[in-house]
Amino acid sequence: MKEIHRAGADEKIQRSPAGTGIRNGQVEAASAPGAGEAARLAEAGRPRLSRIVFVITRADDLGGAQVHVLEMASALKERGFEVEVLAGGGGVLFEALSRRGVSGRKLEKMVHPIRPAKDLAALKELRGVLQELKPDLVTTHSNKAGFLGRLAARSLNIPVLHTSHGFLFNRGKRSLSGRFYRVMEKTAARAGGKVIAVSKSEFEAARELKVIPAEKMAVVYNGLPDVGGGLRADPLQEPPRLVMVARFAAPKDHGTLLKALGGLKGKQWSLDLVGGGPGMAKARELVRKLGLVERVNFLGTRGDVPQILASAQVFILSSGREGFPLSTLEAMRAGLPVVASEVGGVGEAVADGESGLLFTPGDVKGLREQLGVLIDDPGLRRAMGEAGRRRFTEHFSLEQMVEKTIQVYESMI
Repeated sequence: MKEIHRAGADEKIQRSPAGTGIRNGQVEAASAPGAGEAARLAEAGRPRLSRIVFVITRADDLGGAQVHVLEMASALKERGFEVEVLAGGGGVLFEALSRRGVSGRKLEKMVHPIRPAKDLAALKELRGVLQELKPDLVTTHSNKAGFLGRLAARSLNIPVLHTSHGFLFNRGKRSLSGRFYRVMEKTAARAGGKVIAVSKSEFEAARELKVIPAEKMAVVYNGLPDVGGGLRADPLQEPPRLVMVARFAAPKDHGTLLKALGGLKGKQWSLDLVGGGPGMAKARELVRKLGLVERVNFLGTRGDVPQILASAQVFILSSGREGFPLSTLEAMRAGLPVVASEVGGVGEAVADGESGLLFTPGDVKGLREQLGVLIDDPGLRRAMGEAGRRRFTEHFSLEQMVEKTIQVYESMI
């Protein structure tokens, strides 16, 4: 375990800025445009960006990619852009967009699994919708929508930007699936315009594997709107309530967390698991086998995650694969210490030993030790929570993400 630094209230944690661009193949800080930038560009004779269409694979979940689209689309609408979100299926994303006055349209043919015949039909459907809407820019999110959306936009000569929330080709350099996704992303990257990576680790993976040219990429960290003081956690409370917010699916690796806690029965704690998904039954069975039924609460998919975080004392994310998870930012925003696996861009958000503790993915013993330290030390929980809260406000605000993303948009028009 790395040395733990107790950050005092007056200390500043120095880390890289919350958004970067790429020049001459190097990661570089991106400056936000001024308030009159769009008008200045129009006066200079450059086309003004006004109508933006988002494309994402599925609307039946509010995972990280969907929350990103929700926040970006809402923020752009507030800034006077015409915005429409296209997604496969129906569900909670469209409901959330409707509450914010953002238009959404269901893509009947878009499905999550790879289905060649249906995917060809989805490509044709998507092309027809884009031809009707005539956007100034298409921005795609998630892997299926990213591939089909870039092909459809390119066929209509519409500028298209893809935001990757976690490259699938990164899961195994030599695996068959890894090679397949590299070929798919290379094809889409040639067809599309720029690509936003949500962390430097994702950018470096794409560059190292020669999937996307560095000059076509930019790094913009995820950001979230802030919450009021009533939604701040109190890490000092005893006994500590632990919480993990994640879909029950293989990449989230709930099993490692549950096994780690199985060795901490002698300590006082409880665990709330927020999320749904196909792996919930397997997780429930493991809880039963470990004798943790009285300690672990399965809360399902919830719309009050900020309130749940505010009542917790420690946040955990045991994923085996991530891009730049919004759940860690939500926890930092609430003032919680974060214990997370060091995957993807997690280490770019969580300052190890200062705002939280990082462990090797799948390391049950390492996670158990770190949880034991925080369960036993409320003062350390508070110090790390305060450090995470400062880090969130300095680097991961919604405003920073929106402005830096708009800057990338405008560079493509």
